[in-house]
Amino acid sequence: MIGLLRGKLVERDGPTALIEVGGVGYEVEVSAAAIEMLAAHPEKVVIYTHLVVREDAQTLYGFANISERDLFRTLIKVTGIGPRLALSLLSSVATDVFANAITSGNTAALERVPGIGRKTAQRLVVELKDKVRGLSAITSVGSTPTTREAVLALIALGYREGTADQVVRNVADGGEVEWSTEDLIQEALRRLATE
Repeated sequence: MIGLLRGKLVERDGPTALIEVGGVGYEVEVSAAAIEMLAAHPEKVVIYTHLVVREDAQTLYGFANISERDLFRTLIKVTGIGPRLALSLLSSVATDVFANAITSGNTAALERVPGIGRKTAQRLVVELKDKVRGLSAITSVGSTPTTREAVLALIALGYREGTADQVVRNVADGGEVEWSTEDLIQEALRRLATE
């Protein structure tokens, strides 16, 4: 299975991106968070993927981080939720809002997503209630493009996602400074070097 692409963005048409990796172009259906990431650094793309193989097609789906991909994989296991609807859900609702809606049984928040009706929202709540407890804590730094880019840059440099997320969170939460992506990465690397 193709789990990660590292290359450059050749073109994007709506939610479909063409990413060149080693001379091969991969068409990837991407989430909203991945679109932001691709727009910020089209020359240095690192995108996590999930390949769906069907009789009539092979479709590659792309995500900004591992946590987003894992949530996608959880969603497509729910009865009635296919890959396109799961991607639409990920692109329409922030992870922490989604987790809160599931744990509190707030189906109205889920019904706002195109393609999610009342019955599907209820099914999501029932089937995922025990599985989303940790989702509200997933990369809180991933909620801003600057911190998400910094985490992805550290991952691209070989740091584990958990380590990269934690050090970027510590830097970003460390005061009233408005960090640029480059400064955030440099400070995170400096802190990692002293550990």
